[in-house]
Amino acid sequence: MITPTEPENEKERLENLKSFSILDTLPEEDYDNITKIAAEICNMPIALISLVDDKRQWFKSHHGLEATETPKEYAFCAHAINDPKNVFVVQDARKDERFHDNPLVSGNPEVVFYAGVPLTSENGLPLGTLCVIDHKPNLLSQSQIQSLSALSNQVMKLLELRKNKHLLEEALKDLEEKNEALEKFAYVAAHDLKSPLLSISGLANLLVEEYKVKIDNEGMEMLEMIIHSSENLASLVDGLLQYSKSDSVLNQEKSIIGLKEMKTEMLELFNFDHSVEMTINSSLSSIKANKTAINQILINLVANAIKYNDKELAKIEISVSEASKKYKFSVKDNGPGIAPENQQKIFNIFEKLNSQDRFGREGNGIGLATVKKLVEKLGGAIKVDSDLGNGATFNFSIKK
Repeated sequence: MITPTEPENEKERLENLKSFSILDTLPEEDYDNITKIAAEICNMPIALISLVDDKRQWFKSHHGLEATETPKEYAFCAHAINDPKNVFVVQDARKDERFHDNPLVSGNPEVVFYAGVPLTSENGLPLGTLCVIDHKPNLLSQSQIQSLSALSNQVMKLLELRKNKHLLEEALKDLEEKNEALEKFAYVAAHDLKSPLLSISGLANLLVEEYKVKIDNEGMEMLEMIIHSSENLASLVDGLLQYSKSDSVLNQEKSIIGLKEMKTEMLELFNFDHSVEMTINSSLSSIKANKTAINQILINLVANAIKYNDKELAKIEISVSEASKKYKFSVKDNGPGIAPENQQKIFNIFEKLNSQDRFGREGNGIGLATVKKLVEKLGGAIKVDSDLGNGATFNFSIKK
């Protein structure tokens, strides 16, 4: 018996094999189907998908053979991978000096005929073979060899797909961890900024109230700038907190939401402004959804419809309907409308179309980004239909 020689690039080859994370995995139907087809096409009792590591050949699929691995020094496949561009054929191992006294020939499983097509990855390094075995001398036709080669290509495609899927899963996991860390940082930073900002604003207001007769006009202007800047930054902090907490909102269980109660709660929330007329239209009496998430979406949309309205009476109409798999919502207002070129931009975080709202406050460009994030996480989509001067309608859907 002649033991197989070690490939010159063996270290690199073994690293490449390891990168597929395939060794010692459980049987899979896709691979078993290929060995079954190979055995049928070649009219052989045994067909194997063999992967050769540093000490053994391990069978990802073993049609017609109970063993799952054999020592590398006995492996016909370890010879085959030394010539990865050609099919390795042994017509009668009993008469071949490399194999005549090989335990796999003289003993179980009595290998006499062997034909193996190297499984070669995209970088040209062989991993093992797709091989067929017979217990008697045999031959393969050119058509059978071509079919076996085609099947070996399918094995490699399965292995490459598996590897790419594994790499993608690792990348997604890494990205999720980074996103979690970033959102946690944003939440902590925003939370820690909120208290000192409130203190600055409170102290500035106290100074104005207690010492306004002792402070000249220039000093008063500076204090008002401090108050204004503090309030704007506090608004930004609140927006960041809402955005970072939106994922935790999504973890809440669905519950029955009565639409009459929803209308009452929305009216109570915005009844401080008597120049608002709000209606809710729906043939439904209730829906089953994540109440906190729905409330956060509607509150953001209604608040924007009020803040940026240019009419004496802000009219807001909320509609709720259902399809087979989704609930559909719309929030319509009679405001100034949104130009077509800005209708996608408004959902980008920190995107602001107006410097101030009707109350003289600056927006933070986070509200609609939070709405879009919540809607999409709830399995839906959101868009705005609008013409300048004719108001805007925000349409969104969520999965039932």
